[in-house]
Amino acid sequence: MIGAAINLLRGARVGFVLAREGALALVDPSELPAHLRFALKLGRTLERRGLGHGAAGLSAALTRLGPSYVKFGQFLATRPDIVGMRAASDLERLQDRVPPFPQETALKVVEMALGKPVDALFVSFSEPIAAASIAQVHKAVVQDADGTQRALAVKVMRPGVRERFMRDLEVMRFMARVVHALSPQAERLRPREVVEILARSVLMEMDFRLEAAAASEIAENTKDDLDFRVPKPEWELTAREVLSAEWIEGVRLHSAAELAAAGHDPQAIGRTVIQSFLRQAIRDGFFHADMHQGNLLVDAEGRLVAVDFGIMGRLGLNERRFLAEILLGFILRDYRRVAKVHFEAGYVPAHHSVEDFAQAIRAIGEPIHQRRADEISMSKVLTLLFDITALFDMSTRTELVMLQKTMVVVEGVARSLDPRLDMWTTAEPVVRSWITKNAGPLGRAQSGFEALRVVSDLVGDIPDLATRLKRVLIRLDEAGTGDARRLEHFARSEGRRAIWSTLALWGIAVGALVMAFRGV
Repeated sequence: MIGAAINLLRGARVGFVLAREGALALVDPSELPAHLRFALKLGRTLERRGLGHGAAGLSAALTRLGPSYVKFGQFLATRPDIVGMRAASDLERLQDRVPPFPQETALKVVEMALGKPVDALFVSFSEPIAAASIAQVHKAVVQDADGTQRALAVKVMRPGVRERFMRDLEVMRFMARVVHALSPQAERLRPREVVEILARSVLMEMDFRLEAAAASEIAENTKDDLDFRVPKPEWELTAREVLSAEWIEGVRLHSAAELAAAGHDPQAIGRTVIQSFLRQAIRDGFFHADMHQGNLLVDAEGRLVAVDFGIMGRLGLNERRFLAEILLGFILRDYRRVAKVHFEAGYVPAHHSVEDFAQAIRAIGEPIHQRRADEISMSKVLTLLFDITALFDMSTRTELVMLQKTMVVVEGVARSLDPRLDMWTTAEPVVRSWITKNAGPLGRAQSGFEALRVVSDLVGDIPDLATRLKRVLIRLDEAGTGDARRLEHFARSEGRRAIWSTLALWGIAVGALVMAFRGV
């Protein structure tokens, strides 16, 4: 009861700040019942004069409310399906920058997390060089057994941030329940689900071991990419509150002029940004979902380097095929192909017509082919595509929305380096390579072998199942002869059925292989 009252007071403060900064202008009153329309009208009387549009007010309100709400806003920036494109674009500019906490406090966090004095771990440990709401970064130097010294970037968690976030999270959960209770229609925005997704995302971001694991996975996936790399985590100097990784000397992607002055080719780097992202998304199914200029550098060898792996995205095989096929379909102007892959992936219900859907997609594709390649936005095409699919009852896919928003950012970075970049020509080699490998003859053969492996595993389990059944039979025989005879008869029947099932499974496997190699 007391907890609910506290959450009510904290929620009232949040509501007041949102109203004061004009964020309530984002709410469409036509979708609200009468009592909530009155409450909205009353709340908007609290707005400060001279405010801009509601999206700007939402950013201002979240900044006033503190770091947890800034994180919430940055998360909403990846969900235009909830807040709208205008608000999502505005929320992207939320700055997660706060004053650093004292050096002495940082040293204590490191010592507690790693279990040794800082002097025993590092040759030197600098003052903070960057600070955010969750952590700050220091530059440190370690000495290897052979006497070699190496520089590391050490990320130290801000004390008390986990506890503060958990407190604010309870308020967000309380407000989501209130919204649902007052307006069941608002459930289409899934406020409770959004809060829980945010909770999982930030709690993972607050365990630096998971961030190090993400960096390690990306490094393994991209080890053969000559134009891209990530800093290597230092596992022995990493814990939940401390992340140590290779220090990267390089030029950030804030300015094409700065890159050119350092001897790099901005146009080539722009192409690398696009192709690296698409390789991660389509080839690997695991991509850096926060690839803005501040998280990208170019090292002395001219390789693109990504840092900060707190926000990552995953795509399953269906989603990867979906992305590759629709991009290639637009490149080739094959709109029926784009439509079919939506149906094959199960994204559009089968009661709709493929031809009608292809016609709707043509309305997106044909206008872009009337323009110069450097004027076509790949991310805008995907945005329009998702708008069209809503008319055909395509349900929102969180992973695809995050992909689309990341592509908006990546495309913006690439075009800032080369305004005339042809996104489609740049993307085509990555897309074609994946489709050739996974959807062509080689891919079909691989699918056939995978089917054979699965069937073989099933067949291999049959002797074990028969042994277990025999043990049960023996135990029941000890309990009663009559029951055992009935069960023995049942076991023999099941045994014959298992034999025929085995033959059928092998038949399916052989058929799958024949179909696969016929495609080859």
